[in-house]
Amino acid sequence: MGEFSSVSFLSTTILLFLVIDPIGNIPIFLASLRHVPEERRLAVTLRECFLGFAILVLFMLFGQVFLGMLHLSETSLGITGGIILFLIALRMIFPTSDHLFGETGSAEPLLFPLAVPTIAGPSALATVLLLTSRNPGGFWTVFAAVAVAMTLCTLILISAGALAKLVGRRVITASERLMGLILTAVAVEMFLQGVRTFVLSLR
Repeated sequence: MGEFSSVSFLSTTILLFLVIDPIGNIPIFLASLRHVPEERRLAVTLRECFLGFAILVLFMLFGQVFLGMLHLSETSLGITGGIILFLIALRMIFPTSDHLFGETGSAEPLLFPLAVPTIAGPSALATVLLLTSRNPGGFWTVFAAVAVAMTLCTLILISAGALAKLVGRRVITASERLMGLILTAVAVEMFLQGVRTFVLSLR
């Protein structure tokens, strides 16, 4: 499936780390694990990170085929991703008494909302899809970059609880609002980019 390139590996790893944004996802993880017993949080975090990694790899392998079967384009993926991120951002800025992503009761989060869309979200899926489609000979480079980026993200996210205790809940809450504002801008930009691409395709 291609050769390994150390140069593109480093840049790809950095890109994926920034796209997944584990630091910005800390408030989401804390909110999602709020009702999970403390002794279970490490196992749940590791499980969700692994599921997110598995989904990214599956999308690397079969993303183009999947989009082709559904007659979906990368443009529609970007527009949909912008809408989803916008809805998530609104819940972060204007939290309700329900769970951040809807009411889940006391059950542990499974796949949603941590593995998807927090880790393997539209932007991350679109990124790995574009990396593999534009560089078909560099599969192992992208795979290694995803593995390293996810390892770094996992280490950060399993430390989320300790970080919250260190800086305090108010700082985490303020961070959650701030990330919501940033996500709003990212979501709008992603949506506009998708619309722009669609309009240009009509010419």
